[in-house]
Amino acid sequence: MNSKQCRLICLLFVVLFLGFTQTLWAVDKASSLNKSPETEENYGEDLIFTPDLQVVSAIMCDLDLDRILYEQNPDQLIQPASLTKIMTMYLALEELQQGHVSLQTQVLISPTAANEGGSRMGIVSGETIEFGKLLSGMAISSGNDASLAIAEFLGGTKEDFVELMNKKAQKLGMTNTHFCTPNGLPHPDQYTTARDMLILARVYLKRFPWALELFHNQRILKHRSYVSWNKNPLLEQYPGCDGLKTGWVRASGYNMIFTAIRGRKRLLAVILGAPDPLRRGVEACRLLDAGYLVCARYEPSVEDALMQLPFSSYKLDLAKSAHEAIAKYGYVSNGKKNRKTREIRKKKNIAKTSAKVKKNLRSKDRGQKTKRKRG
Repeated sequence: MNSKQCRLICLLFVVLFLGFTQTLWAVDKASSLNKSPETEENYGEDLIFTPDLQVVSAIMCDLDLDRILYEQNPDQLIQPASLTKIMTMYLALEELQQGHVSLQTQVLISPTAANEGGSRMGIVSGETIEFGKLLSGMAISSGNDASLAIAEFLGGTKEDFVELMNKKAQKLGMTNTHFCTPNGLPHPDQYTTARDMLILARVYLKRFPWALELFHNQRILKHRSYVSWNKNPLLEQYPGCDGLKTGWVRASGYNMIFTAIRGRKRLLAVILGAPDPLRRGVEACRLLDAGYLVCARYEPSVEDALMQLPFSSYKLDLAKSAHEAIAKYGYVSNGKKNRKTREIRKKKNIAKTSAKVKKNLRSKDRGQKTKRKRG
């Protein structure tokens, strides 16, 4: 082998070596760029809980100290839905407090009020109902019919009563609220904010604290054959919760004003725009729990507390009041017998019919046997 061939062989080895090392470097570089997000240094990042609630807006205060504990988009405009009824009840209880009406005052129901759509307490045109029972219909059944009946009784017309609602809102400092209906049925020019709803609820509870036990903490209402129930899932499921009001329209999502008391500490909060009733209920529980942790000085802020309270740790029975209403009366909210009751009665009727048929067949068979004997 001459020197020229040796040089060629050496050059070939150098090229092969350089190519091999370059390939190893490229593979290592590619593997580092394509590293999985679940590597040791990143593991668990997707398990961190957000300090925000999964709703459009929210606000909470310590009612005893008048101190805001939490805010999330509190000035975002949104339709109030049935939270509107708190303003209607405020004006009604104001009339009651001033002695202009009593809980026993009889209210004549107009055809317009009786035919109001949406959630109802089941009033009928031409009947007379006690003022107090209509207030129960608003608080428990979220009755749009009861709200309109109260509005017509106190204001003369719906339009005049709505004007009173807006005047009161301005007087209370609800600068980002405008009402168009006394019950919260959808209207493009009707809007509020979480902050304004908190202002209203705070004044309402301070002025009429007895309304909680008399109206808002009640869960089932029966009027004539019409049975309805409170949609607040926190009642008898969250310790100390005794109010206040739920609401829903398509334009806003699921809303709720809610309050609870532990010892002497009462918290009041508003959630607007939850995507579904379960999210609304669980986020309300999380918010209250976070608030009480802060009040007890276990956590520095509600945001920090919320990060320790996973959604999955809460269990709510959204149909609890409905099941109890059906168990007690056997009716659903449209006044018809519930399906289970109908099925039981159907089975009983079938059994009775079957027994009658068998009895008739036995009688017929005995008659035929008697004829044969005689023959």
